[in-house]
Amino acid sequence: MDFQLAEEQRALKSGMRELLAARFDRDALRAAVDRPAVDRALWRALGEAGFFALRLSEKEGGVGLGLPEAALLFEEAGRALLPGPLVATHLAAREVPGAATGETVVTRVDGPLVAWLDQADLVQGDAVDATPIRSLDPLTPLHRTTGTRTDAPHEAVLLTAAEQLGSAARTTELAVQHARQRAQFGQAVGAFQAVKHLCADMLVRTEVARAAVYAAAVTGDPYEIAGAKLLADEAAVRCARDCLQVHGGMGFTWEADVHLHLKRAWVRSEQWQSAEQAAEALAAAL
Repeated sequence: MDFQLAEEQRALKSGMRELLAARFDRDALRAAVDRPAVDRALWRALGEAGFFALRLSEKEGGVGLGLPEAALLFEEAGRALLPGPLVATHLAAREVPGAATGETVVTRVDGPLVAWLDQADLVQGDAVDATPIRSLDPLTPLHRTTGTRTDAPHEAVLLTAAEQLGSAARTTELAVQHARQRAQFGQAVGAFQAVKHLCADMLVRTEVARAAVYAAAVTGDPYEIAGAKLLADEAAVRCARDCLQVHGGMGFTWEADVHLHLKRAWVRSEQWQSAEQAAEALAAAL
């Protein structure tokens, strides 16, 4: 399945990529790792760009677009490793004052975990007994609650899958770029068959996940969304692992950003709908 974006959708996607390149480049990412906090100025810039109000009607002060366009923006956010409770704030845009404009940061209890609790202005769900835990991802601080996971909003699952897709695409780009530049035995390492196969497999996984995420965004079908989340989780995690392999020993160090993508992909794969929940949802539909 090959989706061709409309001209307006391509412009929307490229506009968000340019905004993030200007406001959240690699230096900003590294600074955020050292001092994890929601960048309020960036959050308001996202609000002004319509990131949170994208699906609100123009009468409500929104952009009046739909889930397919939202998936494109979240794909770019995943590509840039943008931190913060993006999905929760986007979902709260209609009901929480200030969320649509980026003035209010909203997080939400997701089963036994809640992300960015200390930085949020509003928490949706019961987080009274939440205690901080060490998060695998330095840019996703977590608290644990005594709550149990219930069915997550389908939109939250899809937008998280879109972020995973963006991360998978970015690690594929990083692997190919490194394979072209890094030389061993007098030639680029990308000339070796083993490296070529790794990069080719990464591209296939990413494009399969892209087709599933885009299709689910168009239909909004909960079972297609569950399938898209499964494929996007697999693509994000396995592409980050393969990217580490292509980078060799450097990939395991702070010198490269690959490990940040892998850690975020692991955390996202447990957010909103785990692989087990997605598989159960698909099995129930058979």
